[in-house]
Amino acid sequence: MSLTARQIAKNLLNGEAPPRPLLLPIVFALGAKVENVPLTAFLNNPTKIVSAARQMRAHLQADAVACYFDVYLELEALGANLRRTSDDEPPAVEWKQTAKAGELPQGLRSAEETAQSGRIPVAAEVIRRLNAVPNRDFLLVASVSGPVKLAALLTQSEERENTSLEELSAEALEFASSVTTQIATTHLEAGADVIYLHEQIPAGLTAKACEDLASLLAPTINVTRFYEALPMLQLANASATIEECETILQQSWDCVLCLPDSFASSSRFVEFCVTMPKTPGVALSLEFFLPEHPGKEERIANLRDAVTNVRPPVITTAGDLPFSTDMGYLKRVFTEIPRSH
Repeated sequence: MSLTARQIAKNLLNGEAPPRPLLLPIVFALGAKVENVPLTAFLNNPTKIVSAARQMRAHLQADAVACYFDVYLELEALGANLRRTSDDEPPAVEWKQTAKAGELPQGLRSAEETAQSGRIPVAAEVIRRLNAVPNRDFLLVASVSGPVKLAALLTQSEERENTSLEELSAEALEFASSVTTQIATTHLEAGADVIYLHEQIPAGLTAKACEDLASLLAPTINVTRFYEALPMLQLANASATIEECETILQQSWDCVLCLPDSFASSSRFVEFCVTMPKTPGVALSLEFFLPEHPGKEERIANLRDAVTNVRPPVITTAGDLPFSTDMGYLKRVFTEIPRSH
């Protein structure tokens, strides 16, 4: 008898190699298209979100639903005002008091208050409703921003992608870590099976920086395991180098680590995994799902080979798929990825 996705996830939590990779894509904002409502209205409507999640999972034959995903979810809950001009563009982040570069904004809510503010209760309600589905065999994925990503958003402009740990204050990192842990706990109490930690790879990554990053992530990973849920760390920056990825692989992570598909498709990845006690998962870059992206056929072919040779435990995406993604092409990409070993 074949194992269900939930059984495979439980075995992964206990260190057992899965019989096949779990397909856990983050497909959330596209639900507004499925429900034919503006994205802003969708983000606040648990009924619409649950309906769209179930439809999209069935269409894509995925092992999970992304219960909620918004890079700016934590910022809004902390007290920021998000000003959206269109569904295709990220919102402008406005604080009541402007902070100097590198400093935390004034008047932030505490980590405990943040976990009950903004749209966090909406996300928790979505998880509760999906958890109540009779005979559910799919996983519930809840996402949280990693401490480095959140600290960079709080203290820098959201365009900054190459922030090093040295540029972020200890205060900002410690605060961001506590917020991430509190919000993850709220999702877990609602019934989440997987916590998807989307984190950015700090610039100038060293072995010491990896250790520091692991320490910042440890509280969230530990509380996830305490609830017997699967912690999944996505470190899939499009600009990540092969050397940075190899440095990350040398660090011990008490979770399912997912690295960029560009690295997973390289021969060095296959060679490197031979010596690793645990094979990392693969996070597909969002450009993978753009039909007009040059070289996409070659990348899909390379990914097929990598999945066959390396046997990753998880295949996910490096974030939520763009609102403009075509569902038909999306299904085609997932169909061409081997789903069995």
